[in-house]
Amino acid sequence: MSESDTAGTAGSTSEAGDGRAGADTGDSAVGYELADGVATIRLNRPKAMNSLTAQTKQALLSAIERAKNDTGARAVLLTGSGKAFCAGQDLREHAENLNEGRGLNGTVRDHYNPIVLGLARMPKPVVAAVNGTAAGAGASLAFACDLRIAAESASFLMAFAKVGLGSDSGASWTLPRLVGHARAMEMLMLAEPVPAARALDVGLVSKVVPDDELESAARELAVRLAEGPTVAYATIKAELTFGSGLDLANALEMEASLQDQCAETRDHLTATVAFLKKEKPEFEGH
Repeated sequence: MSESDTAGTAGSTSEAGDGRAGADTGDSAVGYELADGVATIRLNRPKAMNSLTAQTKQALLSAIERAKNDTGARAVLLTGSGKAFCAGQDLREHAENLNEGRGLNGTVRDHYNPIVLGLARMPKPVVAAVNGTAAGAGASLAFACDLRIAAESASFLMAFAKVGLGSDSGASWTLPRLVGHARAMEMLMLAEPVPAARALDVGLVSKVVPDDELESAARELAVRLAEGPTVAYATIKAELTFGSGLDLANALEMEASLQDQCAETRDHLTATVAFLKKEKPEFEGH
């Protein structure tokens, strides 16, 4: 694992909810920027392949909570700086914890679980722009997002078994739902990298683009989602997440309940009227 950069907290020159663009400055480990209705969260430890220290995980969770509560953000884009998306746990820090008898030091329950739940339960669409290696918990973060676009040089590696661990950060739940039980078992047990082209074939990502086009392609998708019916998107996320664990009758009832809520939104009324007039609707997110 590379030498770690100084981890900072997520911050921005814009205030949450004011709708203005703003970007971090300095050496913050996690950047936050708001523009065009998209909150961009960027892991910013490129020399360490954006690996995750305790401080970085705390900053990432804060950025996710910020995006959730930011009224100016209607979609979220998660990506990394440099040549890696996220290499997972910072093993230098982890080795220190092991040597001092602290084991995992509570990081799975205290850090990874809240981060993954924050992404999965975000009431706004979340796009992962996978710009390079996504390994271990770093791959799991991408799997917890709603849509994934990968650069041609990107790859996914379920590296847990390589260090004698099972999966965490939701991979045991998200990965089989993306690629099926058999492929998930193969990826976790063999711990071999899955290049971007293969990831597209098996359903890990929805699109692969040249490296120099990733940022613009992911942003274009995020802006498109930010201009859409936010409440309906949140409903779809809830239906797919909870519906997969329900029988048909309960799934139908859940759909009916959530659909009633969507029907009361201004976006639904606006879109219905626009459809009848053969016009393009302008969604406001409520």
